[in-house]
Amino acid sequence: MSEQAAPPPGPVSDDERFMQLALVLGRRNLGHTWPNPAVGAVIVKDGIILARGWTQQGGRPHAEIEALRRTKKAAQGATMYVTLEPCSHQGKTPPCADAIVRAGIARVVSAMEDPNPEVAGQGHERLRAKGVVVDVGLGAEEARRTHAGHITRIAQNRPYVTLKLAISADGKAGLAGRKQASITSAIARERVFQMRAASDAILVGIGTVLSDDPQLTCRLPGMFERSPVRVVLDPQLNVPLSNSVVATVRETPTWVFASPKASSMAEEILQQKGCKVFRVDESGGRLDVQQVLKTLAEQGITRLMVEGGPTVAASFVDADLVDEAILMRGEKTIGSTGIDPLEGMPLDALTGRLTSHGSEKIGVDTIESFVRA
Repeated sequence: MSEQAAPPPGPVSDDERFMQLALVLGRRNLGHTWPNPAVGAVIVKDGIILARGWTQQGGRPHAEIEALRRTKKAAQGATMYVTLEPCSHQGKTPPCADAIVRAGIARVVSAMEDPNPEVAGQGHERLRAKGVVVDVGLGAEEARRTHAGHITRIAQNRPYVTLKLAISADGKAGLAGRKQASITSAIARERVFQMRAASDAILVGIGTVLSDDPQLTCRLPGMFERSPVRVVLDPQLNVPLSNSVVATVRETPTWVFASPKASSMAEEILQQKGCKVFRVDESGGRLDVQQVLKTLAEQGITRLMVEGGPTVAASFVDADLVDEAILMRGEKTIGSTGIDPLEGMPLDALTGRLTSHGSEKIGVDTIESFVRA
């Protein structure tokens, strides 16, 4: 018996189309709304889009308020599509649920319930109590990916962690002596800049800072201001003041994590330069990365990109704190004297814990992604 071909996908409904637009809008400021999630909202009436909104930088105004502001009084009887449950509590701004009711919105299509215990279904119930029709769940899977940072911070008190590794064709991450190697092409590096722009913070170790003097910014035309907070793990506060992460701190924030034993004078000097310094426990010369993540979450960080060298990468893998891995494989070889991507462990110690999310060819390089199941 021959296999039957899968039936063609059915027509996309208006609800699906408008929710997809809301999801795209929400991602516009991904990485720049922390500590709030990056939400998208669309208001539609009689099949016509009245307004679009997305969470603004710094987390306010919320997407729903932005969309309502643009409709003025035309929202009466309309439908709002929103990627996360409208808030129901009084924070720094009044509840979005109340603003939706006042505007006369008749129906809300919400992708998912907000896991924040201050909301957690109360926004939807508040709307229903005022006669608004509420449908929940359309676009939920994509919404969970978009809001993964918010969800992880609420549920696990830490940011969502993406580990990026550049790996040569023969499985190496750098030259002998831990010297930097150019592994991927310019087009792949542009992708890295895009990833940085969608992250709240980017983390490296002091070894990378000393050997490469990286800028850790988003160096794409018109996107420098979207550079994330730079986080450096520096147990003994050895970062030179002349290095880029310190010298440019007034342009792009730099947070340094150190051991309780590190010099208080060095801390004071870094603070005078404009860096933030945090103290966390250490063991065997390595900082406790779980405490690092807890502190970052307390500061509002929801999405963290780890770009450190093999030692830092291995510390996150060893602690099982990697939610997503991006492997950028170049076409060049380094040779047997090169260093491995993960200090003291095979690469499958990382990939074996995650589920493949596919691969793509970008120029001469290949990008593989893995996510926590």
